Amino acid sequence: MAIPVERTRHPKPRPREEDLGFGRFFTDHLFRVDFTEGKGWQGARIEPYGPLALDPAASALHYGQAIFEGMKAFPSPKGGIALFRPKAHAARLAQSARRLAMPAPPEELLLDGVRALLREDASWMPRSPGTSIYVRPVFIATEPFLGVRPAKSYALLVLLSPVAGYFSGPPRLLRIWVEEDRARAARGGIGAAKAAANYVASLLAAEEAKARGYDQVLWLDGAEHRFVEEIGTMNLFARIAGRVVTPALEGTILAGVTRDAIIALCREMKLPVEERRLALAELVEASREGTLEEVFGSGTASLTAPIGELASAREKLAVPSPVGSLAGKLRDALSAIQRGEVPDRFGWMEPV
Repeated sequence: MAIPVERTRHPKPRPREEDLGFGRFFTDHLFRVDFTEGKGWQGARIEPYGPLALDPAASALHYGQAIFEGMKAFPSPKGGIALFRPKAHAARLAQSARRLAMPAPPEELLLDGVRALLREDASWMPRSPGTSIYVRPVFIATEPFLGVRPAKSYALLVLLSPVAGYFSGPPRLLRIWVEEDRARAARGGIGAAKAAANYVASLLAAEEAKARGYDQVLWLDGAEHRFVEEIGTMNLFARIAGRVVTPALEGTILAGVTRDAIIALCREMKLPVEERRLALAELVEASREGTLEEVFGSGTASLTAPIGELASAREKLAVPSPVGSLAGKLRDALSAIQRGEVPDRFGWMEPV
């Protein structure tokens, strides 16, 4: 697909790689394509990065038809750029769109736009260890209308951000606050969609946890507040008595692309993996019995993030951090595949 390009007349200064952080800087251009009911997808183009012209009555601002994705691109050792599992991310964006009564963006349309944008802004690719370009598609309803119904017009945008690690500072064990009162999502709701609404629902509890000195929130199920679900922006894994356990996908948590990759790597390592309900009480009991080996989160931004403490208003649970942890091995294995340092035996990397 040939995508026209309007190049910026005002290129931005490049940030120093040691100053990147996460999501602070954006490249010179973005990809945009619009959808109108009855006309379909139109006007795919690369244009200069800048503010959007959006009607104050745009449906996304009033009724929350807004979703997004997050994938990463890496420099290839042989030159060029490679994307990590872009088709899985495109499929998840389409699933999120359908759940929010939005037209599902065609996979190839989205990925053609991502590739074209990465080629245009390839000079922004950082090279330091742990860095990459974070690719953020965002899909919003643009129709100016105040009735409660799905919008009839939408904009699909793709932004690029050169990034380092998600968590600031040197590598460390995370301290996690267990939220026992509020709920992020309920069964039958939109918890499995990558909807903006799911993230705003998490912000107040996350800010309160940070005020207590914790990094993120561990969410429990919305019905009984017994079963662990997500850790802030990450899926959760626990290693108990040699088994890797992660909450099952039952409609309330995001089907993480990195989560799926970790499960594949664990099975390649001949580790038993259980996707099932995991009660907080089971983690507490395993800790008391000495069978809780480690707990970690996983996500596109962080790969894996080891957890050293789970705390609630009732108790604190110190989590072991073994030398040569599984979380560390998985992070190294994923990073090596993403950066082309080992053969891509799973077919996860796609050249741009």
